[in-house]
Amino acid sequence: MATINDLVLVHVDNKPGFYARVEEIVPDVKPGWWQVTLLVLTFPLQVFTWILDEHQLEGADFTMGGTPLRLEDLASPVEQERIEKEKSEKERAQKARQDGGAPKVISLLDRRKK
Repeated sequence: MATINDLVLVHVDNKPGFYARVEEIVPDVKPGWWQVTLLVLTFPLQVFTWILDEHQLEGADFTMGGTPLRLEDLASPVEQERIEKEKSEKERAQKARQDGGAPKVISLLDRRKK
């Protein structure tokens, strides 16, 4: 689900249309609906406020004026790389624990006493 400061790709007529950043999500007067403010990354910059429900924020298709639209939440390649790195480090640590326990911590204070 798209949240504040997320980048989204807006599909128009089932084709990629434009990129936008979610600036604000506030409840609408209708229960279950949200006023979503988008900063459209075009030249010049534009700001749209759309009234969407939870499913539409999660990527479900909807129409405006008969035009099919869909929001696709984007993940930064930098963020994906960080997540994959953390995952591999956790797997490596878990494997080390299974193969003979975690590495031992050696106190530098104890080494000086010898």
